Amino acid sequence: MRLAARTAAFTPSATLAITARARRMRAEGVDVLDFGAGEPDFDTPEHIKAAAVQALREGFTKYTAAAGIDDLKDAVCLKLKRDNGVEYRRENVIVSCGAKHTLYNVCMVLFQEGDEVLLPAPYWVSYPEQIRMAGAVPIPVETGEADGFRSRVQALEAACTPRTAGLIRNSPCNPTGAVLDRKDLEAIAAFAVARRLTVISDETYEALTYDGHEAVSIAALGEEVRHRTVVVNSLSKAYAMTGWRIGYAAGPVEVVQAMGIFQSQVTSNPTSIAQRAAVAALTGPQDCVRAMRAAFAERREAVVAAVNGLPRISCVRPGGAFYAFPNVSGCLGRRAGGRPLGTSADLADYLLEEARVAVVPGMEFGSDRHVRISYATSKATILEGVRRIGEALRRLR
Repeated sequence: MRLAARTAAFTPSATLAITARARRMRAEGVDVLDFGAGEPDFDTPEHIKAAAVQALREGFTKYTAAAGIDDLKDAVCLKLKRDNGVEYRRENVIVSCGAKHTLYNVCMVLFQEGDEVLLPAPYWVSYPEQIRMAGAVPIPVETGEADGFRSRVQALEAACTPRTAGLIRNSPCNPTGAVLDRKDLEAIAAFAVARRLTVISDETYEALTYDGHEAVSIAALGEEVRHRTVVVNSLSKAYAMTGWRIGYAAGPVEVVQAMGIFQSQVTSNPTSIAQRAAVAALTGPQDCVRAMRAAFAERREAVVAAVNGLPRISCVRPGGAFYAFPNVSGCLGRRAGGRPLGTSADLADYLLEEARVAVVPGMEFGSDRHVRISYATSKATILEGVRRIGEALRRLR
């Protein structure tokens, strides 16, 4: 059977691949600690699960509207006004099967062959792949580690060409944890408006910020930029609902309508009971989110301190999300026995095999000088995992 030519350009998700490999090893009895998963280790809060159970008992198990139920769209509008200070109506909102699905829909309806899309790097692994699937061209725009990996408008302007159609921004950022401040966002908003660019604002980690950082939505910075922006968010990270697969977008009516038509032919509606659970998450008590954020903040302190104590590694303090992105360039070019470690992927393989710790190579995020460590796990696991990494690094020559 012949595969379509486009499949040659597809690459699997590195984060999911690392997590799957770690799980296989654990199933075989190997004591592997997983720093690869972008998934909270907390259970979904009880009031959210109760809403799903109630939906089952009421028989709410049939098809819904392809773009999501009205109650959930209204809950999204409530959340965006309450938390982000931006107003949308029901017709501006679409619900999809997670933020990844939402982002794919956005790329498919907004970008076409030959379009260029600016992508501050390091970036989430799926952005460039989804841009390519739409026939467009990802244009990485490097950010500076010394600057906390924050996007600067000057670099975006320098990368802009007549073919530039859009920009994907992600704050707090996966994988670096960088959080853009209001001043930076205002400059990026003015740039996008002046260049007539579409802004895709991935705000998946907005609830997880530390040190007084505020996750500002670029759509809240004025009507002009709001009309050029599609806000994307998810319930996975803030509410520990990864498996429920609920994400959403808010944007101009014509964009949302196109996404709805596209989704109706690809997946139809997100799971009915998960949608009812999502209503409870967005409209119910938010103390569960605050409690998880406090736990992540404590873990962040532990991982940054421990990693910065390792040989040949340094780690910028992340302002949000639940990832550290240490610089491992001092380990590259060295040897493990007779084996050269030339790339971050080589180092990640070495740490999995020798330290029994799973990390994600930074090359998958656009920087081969780094690895990503998820601290969405217990403090005890963090400290033991970093200890193992340190022992393995000390054996390098």
